[in-house]
Amino acid sequence: MEKKFTTANFEAEVLKADKPVLVDFYADWCGPCKMMAPVVESLAAELDGVAYVGKLNVDENEEIAMKYSVMTIPTLMVFKNGTMVNKVIGVQPKEAIEKMIREA
Repeated sequence: MEKKFTTANFEAEVLKADKPVLVDFYADWCGPCKMMAPVVESLAAELDGVAYVGKLNVDENEEIAMKYSVMTIPTLMVFKNGTMVNKVIGVQPKEAIEKMIREA
């Protein structure tokens, strides 16, 4: 199941995670974000135990979005050992996102 990341839990859930973490930066009003939602949800189920997958609402957590220079959504970032190791912007095929996570 996908996680819900917030400013309050970002450090513990993402930066200090013991596995790679995919963070989907999104907003409820964003059409392309809605297109990516089923892909992110599917990856969360498929990669359970391999990586953590979750979403961060940029409207509710602006300081995290600003810290990582998220200017366009959806933006998907993979974090490993507290560092952002990969990033894609816009709608992406599921295979590309999964490859990005597995490479981490």
